[in-house]
Amino acid sequence: MRHEIRFSGFGGQGVILSAVILGRAAAIYDHKYAVQTQVYGPEARGGASMSAVVIDDDPILYPEVENPDIFVIMSQQGYEKYGISAEPDDLMLIDGDLVFSRPKCDCFEIPATHIAKEDLGRVIVANIVMLGATTTATRVVSMDAMEQAVLASVPRGTEELNMNALTAGFRLGEEIAR
Repeated sequence: MRHEIRFSGFGGQGVILSAVILGRAAAIYDHKYAVQTQVYGPEARGGASMSAVVIDDDPILYPEVENPDIFVIMSQQGYEKYGISAEPDDLMLIDGDLVFSRPKCDCFEIPATHIAKEDLGRVIVANIVMLGATTTATRVVSMDAMEQAVLASVPRGTEELNMNALTAGFRLGEEIAR
């Protein structure tokens, strides 16, 4: 089954890394097909950025995301630029502390920035919290594949912090699993 996932936020939140990790989890550890793309302007740090992943059980003949069915939105600016087009049947996970609009699709607040900052002491892992929630809420990749992909992608010495962030996200996603 083909899934098109769009991540958006502001530069510096790790939305591009999130898509890379998700694509890695799908392709390398779950043995699916995956393609990742990204868009960011000259204002990369602080400006709206977007990254997308296509995941399919069959070979991907067209790599661009045309009709995302899953949105992961980490900033209001990211929502306004890349999330506003969500359709009623789509699923959207938003960072409730940073996104104030509510779309017409199924929308769930994930307090990723709050958890990363208050519970884990490092706001930089908010994207990993969102990845965990995305994993368990959508099941587009397995939890095991996501764990392996995160461990293969984060800097040495940060593995425990990132695993704690991922586990927190897994718990949040379980509450809204489709």
